[in-house]
Amino acid sequence: MTAIKALKGRRVWDSRGHPTVEVDVTLENGIKGRAIAPAGASRGTREAIDLRDGGHALKGKGVDAALANINGSIATTLVGLDAMDQMGIDARLVDLDPSPLKDTLGGNATVATSLAVLHAAAANARKPLWRHVADSFGYAPSIPLPEIQIFGGGAHAGRRVDIQDFMIMVPGASSFDEVMEVTNEVYFAAGDIMASRGNLAGVADEGGWWPVFRSNEEALETLVAAIEKAGETPGDRVVISLDVAASEFGQDGVYKLTLEDRNLESGALIDLLGGWIDAYPIVSIEDPLGEDDADGMIEFTRRFGHQVQIIGDDYLVTNAGLIRAAVEDYACNCALIKVNQVGTVSEALSAYAAAREAGWTAVVSARSGETEDTSISHLSVGLGAGQLKVGSFQRSERMVKWNECLRIQDDPGSGDFAAGEPLAGTWWGRRHQA
Repeated sequence: MTAIKALKGRRVWDSRGHPTVEVDVTLENGIKGRAIAPAGASRGTREAIDLRDGGHALKGKGVDAALANINGSIATTLVGLDAMDQMGIDARLVDLDPSPLKDTLGGNATVATSLAVLHAAAANARKPLWRHVADSFGYAPSIPLPEIQIFGGGAHAGRRVDIQDFMIMVPGASSFDEVMEVTNEVYFAAGDIMASRGNLAGVADEGGWWPVFRSNEEALETLVAAIEKAGETPGDRVVISLDVAASEFGQDGVYKLTLEDRNLESGALIDLLGGWIDAYPIVSIEDPLGEDDADGMIEFTRRFGHQVQIIGDDYLVTNAGLIRAAVEDYACNCALIKVNQVGTVSEALSAYAAAREAGWTAVVSARSGETEDTSISHLSVGLGAGQLKVGSFQRSERMVKWNECLRIQDDPGSGDFAAGEPLAGTWWGRRHQA
């Protein structure tokens, strides 16, 4: 047994300049692990909450209460336990706060603690984190296919466009490094086009360009133009992925497209997105309908599940039970995996396992409020998840995660590049099958 000797929580700062929590775990043999909690701007109502202090200081986002929990009840409970028993550690955290939203301890407190224990265990095993994850949980590692934001929207760009993320994927690449090179060309081509048209307002929350478009579809037209300007054929090596984040602008089956000053019923939004699927090389759509619109998600999947990857984020919130229910309903075909949505590594792994058991694809994802922590790069590789989403091709809290994947790719045994494998069930995959 390798016992935990001490836990220490401290306040650090995320990419938006907001406070967050970092946890150091020290083992009896002196080995340490460290992790930082991210924070989301677009959040599902059923995901674990960040415990914030409220009040006027720091715009109410202080984390003193979360730190008190880490340095108090969490430390008292975990000191002396075996750091190599991740499931047991996480079970104790759940025992301390069995609420679905982690609203007693705070999801920010539990996720930083759980990930720090994972890091300490990997260091104790003298393995890189990705290898420790693969060996401990029985997965074959692989280098993921990135999903990279070019334009930010929704909660990531002052709601200047309604759709939250306009992204590209490069499933036709032969290596992770090739994806980075192609993305560089497309990203800066998009910036040049927008600057020449006078519709570039800066950089959005996750590093994508902050757009000034007249319609949501203008973003798609501009993205296609950027792919072409970069010397690529849209739909060949490079394809488009969207995060609609429909819960952010919809309620009770009615969706308000503020940019275009119109309201759409669920069926009309499905038709709109279906038209985009027909007109543009879109292979993946996240949260096309709201988290409260199960009928809409089921209908969208029925109509387009054979053409595109349909990702549940707010709809599933990395919850194994919700994933199994969606499998029964045929309401998605891919799960977004965010550890902080459920608050512990073990609960996130349970959600990932539920998706894999159903034959779904999965995307390991960062949050809009990020830091230099690279845990998700290692998780994506170690789980063999196949896809990784961390934001754009700018800002160091994003690039540190992409760069970590490049380093991992050089490690013996880290697995092959997933390339187009996760998209094999989409129209792109079928078209490119040998």
